[in-house]
Parts: sequence; C-alpha cells; structure tokens
Amino acid sequence: MKRVFRLVVAAIMVSGVAGCTSISYYATSLEGHMQIMAARKNVGTLIQDPATPETLRAKLASADAIRRFATDELALPDNSSYRSYVDIGREAVTWAVFAAPQFSLTPRTWCFPVFGCVAYKGYFDRKAAAETAGELQREGLDVYVTGVTAYSTLGWSSDPLLSTMLRQDDTSVASLVFHELAHQRIYVNDDSAFNEAFAVAVETTGVRKWLRAGGNLAGLRRYEADRKRRADFLDLVSKTRKELRQVYGSARTPAQMAAAKAATIEKLRMRYRHMRDRRWAGYRGYDGWFETPINNAKLAATAVYGEQVPAFLRLFDLCAGDYPRFYAAVRRIGDLPKASHARALEAAKSCD
Repeated sequence: MKRVFRLVVAAIMVSGVAGCTSISYYATSLEGHMQIMAARKNVGTLIQDPATPETLRAKLASADAIRRFATDELALPDNSSYRSYVDIGREAVTWAVFAAPQFSLTPRTWCFPVFGCVAYKGYFDRKAAAETAGELQREGLDVYVTGVTAYSTLGWSSDPLLSTMLRQDDTSVASLVFHELAHQRIYVNDDSAFNEAFAVAVETTGVRKWLRAGGNLAGLRRYEADRKRRADFLDLVSKTRKELRQVYGSARTPAQMAAAKAATIEKLRMRYRHMRDRRWAGYRGYDGWFETPINNAKLAATAVYGEQVPAFLRLFDLCAGDYPRFYAAVRRIGDLPKASHARALEAAKSCD
C-alpha cells in the first residue's frame, strides 16, 4: 500500500486531549514526527553537495522538478513541503491499522481534534501497530495492518521527501507528491473516502500531464496500463463487497455467515487468478495482496481509495481540466453535509 495516513501531530499542537491512552498515542506520534523533522536536509543543498551519492542526487533532482511542476502546472500549494529529504533507514515510515466487524464492511473510525474521523490509525512504531491490531482482534474485529511509504501533516508542518518514497520510480514519486499536496489543497473532515478519491483524481490527472509535458510517451503508456489494472482490481473488490453485503444482510446463522464469507473471498481469489492469467497476460503485481489474508478490514481499506475516483475524474473533465475551477467545485461539494457528498458528486452536471 503506497498511500499515506494523516498524522495527528497538529491536534496536540492546537488543542487539548483527554485520557491517558490518547495522550500517550499523541505524544508517541509527536515524538516520531519530530525525529523525522530534525533529520531533514534541504534538497537543493544535497543536489549541490559533491558528497551526495550520484544515484540519490539524480532521484532528488527529479523529485525537485516534480515538486515545481505541482505548483506551476497543477495549482497545488507553493510551500516548503517536499523540498527537504530524510533517510529514515527502515522499510516503512509508518504502519496503518484498519479494522472492521466480522460481518460488516463498515470500517472502525478513530476521531481526532483538527483532522476529524478517519478509517485507520497510524503508528511510527511497527510493534505498537501490532499491539493495537491484537487488541482489536481480541474484540472480535477483522484487522489489516500495512506499511506506508510516507505520511502527511496536511500542511501543518513541512513534510519531507523520505527514503521510502525515493525507492520507487519517478512516476510513483510524482503520484505521491501530487496526491499529498492535493490533501493540503482540500481536506474535508470526517470523510476519508471523499478525501482519498479526490487526491487520487489529482494524482492521476497530474501524472498524465507531467508525463506528457516531459514527452515520456512510453512512460504514459505504462502508467495507463497500470491504471487499467488498478481499475480491474478495484472492480473485483467492489463485486466481492457487494456479494458480502448480501451475505451479511441475510438471515444466516453466524456459522453459516462465516462459511459464506470464506467462500466469497475464495471466489475473489479465483477471479483474480483468471484475470491475471488471461486479461493481464500473467502480470503478477497484485499477487502479494491476494497471497496474504483477506478480510473485511482489508476490503474496507481498499475501498477508501477507489470507489469515488471515477466521479471526481468526470468532474475534472466537466471543469475542462482547469485545476483552480476543479478545486473550487470540489470545495463546494465538500462544504455540504457529509451524507450529501457522494450524491452531489455523482449528480454534478457542470463545473460551476
């Protein structure tokens, strides 16, 4: 999972919190964040420093150009985020914990001052994430834990480029930078699905524009192929979610429901293998997702990032690809009550 969780550090900066558990969690988050902030090095300085390894210098130069493109061409915030770099020395910067009931696809949410409620809880420490996952499992919940390559404070501090981000190719770096700066442009409290789909839409349109501007037609073809496979994958997950909703809404006994749930998830794996071997000509990029346990929490986490993206892309087209107009239209929808967001987005007939 390449996505990024919203850090709650700002909450402890601007408001009080109650309860020992909350204070401990916020303090640990703040400590992890401050350690990273203290290790930042200016990207421009590193590029000019002859001691910087050539491979890292090239990656930073590309990331620096991507950052300028985000502001100049996508109307994303012109601030100090992603203009510094930190080598964090580990495989993931944070670990995100998702949870959902055994027979429901509605994820557990955690609510914080400033940022509102989100469908995951993030940790800088892998052991702490595992401990929370264990507690949630003992409550009878389905749990999913995933490592994350970057995190965002939504502009409350200067988010740096991280070594975990630069392990990927330039297109992936552009995706992350555009996605996270989109959150700084618009963030609606208490609606993770809306926020993430909006940012994916900015990421998608932005990467396409960036690749075209660089004349990288081969890269654009690869990106579109990746997007198509991603859409196919999300379609499979969406179909399974619909089938599971029918199972969970039925009059089955818990034992019967558990058996039907397992059979439905196995059917998802079978459909994936068929799609991989036939439609995708053996492409195995999603094997890892299917080879690890699949449960309601994992399916809910996947849905957060995908289900509303087509509607946002349609709205972008209605705005004729004009980013400021698109952001204004999204802001108007985001200002509506949460229950109206998805309906208003789907019903949009024009940008204005």
